[in-house]
Amino acid sequence: MLVERGLTLAAAESLTGGLIGATITAVPGVSASYLGGVISYDNQVKTGVLGVPADLLERCGAVHPEVATAMALGVRRLVPATFGLAVTGVAGPDPQDGRPPGTVFAAVAGPGGSVRSAEFALSGDRALIRNDTVLHGLELVAAMVAEIKPK
Repeated sequence: MLVERGLTLAAAESLTGGLIGATITAVPGVSASYLGGVISYDNQVKTGVLGVPADLLERCGAVHPEVATAMALGVRRLVPATFGLAVTGVAGPDPQDGRPPGTVFAAVAGPGGSVRSAEFALSGDRALIRNDTVLHGLELVAAMVAEIKPK
């Protein structure tokens, strides 16, 4: 849908550690739309590269809907792309920031300042949570892309 509509995407990944980029780039011809991404596993990358406010991370931790939104806005601005997808969460096996494994926040920043976000309560082992995060994140992008008419 991105290619059909002449739109572009960038990703800011935390718990998926590059899995979104790897999944997208497995599709032939996607280079016309996928511009790249930032693996922001560490909070220093979230603040220093993506521009996530340090005070937000201190107050709320990395696993928070506002962090996902700031990451999405940051990667969209940095790359720049039509859409910026961001995911942050807990893949497990241990809790993080007071949240259990499977807690995931995703956000997509799009044209005109539009942002859509979602929370997912996923289950399974670390690999399954990461794979499901990719799927749900891309579904969130697809929903926003579908609202834009093809060129």
